[in-house]
Amino acid sequence: EVLEILDNCVSCKACKSECPSNVDMARYKAEFLQHHYDVCGVPLKALLVANLSRIQRWGMYLPSLYNVFISNPLTGGLLKKLLRFAPERSIPKLYKTTLRHWATRHRSCNKDTTRGKIYLFADEFTDYMDVRVGIRMIELLSGLGYEVVIPEHVESGRTALSKGLLKEAKKIARKNVVLLKDIVTDENPLVGIEPSCILSFRDEYPDLVGDDLKAEASSLGKNCLLYDEFIVREIRKGNIRSGQFTRKPLKILLHGHCHQKSLASVEPSKIMLSLPENYEVEVIPSGCCGMAGAFGYEKKHYELSMKIGEQVLFPAIRNADEGVCISAPGTSCRQQIKDGTGRTALHPIEVLFQAWQETEG
Repeated sequence: EVLEILDNCVSCKACKSECPSNVDMARYKAEFLQHHYDVCGVPLKALLVANLSRIQRWGMYLPSLYNVFISNPLTGGLLKKLLRFAPERSIPKLYKTTLRHWATRHRSCNKDTTRGKIYLFADEFTDYMDVRVGIRMIELLSGLGYEVVIPEHVESGRTALSKGLLKEAKKIARKNVVLLKDIVTDENPLVGIEPSCILSFRDEYPDLVGDDLKAEASSLGKNCLLYDEFIVREIRKGNIRSGQFTRKPLKILLHGHCHQKSLASVEPSKIMLSLPENYEVEVIPSGCCGMAGAFGYEKKHYELSMKIGEQVLFPAIRNADEGVCISAPGTSCRQQIKDGTGRTALHPIEVLFQAWQETEG
């Protein structure tokens, strides 16, 4: 009965910040699922989703073949049946190269820096699928005078956490803490692009790694920043200025990520996108977009997923003029917006990069 009830929890973590009791049901759900798996075994679909980064790592050997396989009606349809995904959904494709590989070949981007060094967390979504966003992040910060380095680390463990595979997530968290604890500092923070991944360092990691690494994980988490938190920090220091960006007008509708709303704030994204002096930013008063990672992909949740989107998010976007820019930091959110409205949403970093590029050009 508990399993059936928790099945409709989208793990948005809104309860952690909005409920007067501040109960983190997403964490309870993950804990319950691990105990359930210990007794009943792990379903194949949960294993596949939890190991998404490993599957994509193998797929990067032949990304074109991987993309043909998942997009072909026959083979892609069989894969969706195996995963129990809704046929209406399209499985995300791989980019032609990884962000790490691109960064290695474009180290010249990091020359002649004057503002200091940051470490970029190449999460499992940005490293394989949303590589363009990662490239824009590196190009933008390098152009603004920062040295951007991708340190040695493994995936965030977000997919394992979402499916309740806490033992696997613990191994991943411990690896990351050991690899990063001695290099990440307040002066040289770890900056992330995908909110759910970088915020794992601040939220789950300290309680996940074990007593022997708890202090190190907590210290590391304090220096793990979302893309907008870092940029706003530098704006306030005077290192990033309005004059470095376009003066052309643009209206932006911003949809914040659930974990960003619960564990951090959408306000830094609004401040960041308002830096170009003629940019007007409106935050959509939406809750969860409805996709919530793999939740909205699953056939049994598809209808509920779309109903959640129809509450506020989809109508707000449909009612927006074509010239209005739609922005959302979450990879799942952008996919949900595309499926629900047909509009393409940009990551806030892409929006700011375009504003900077127009000035540079």
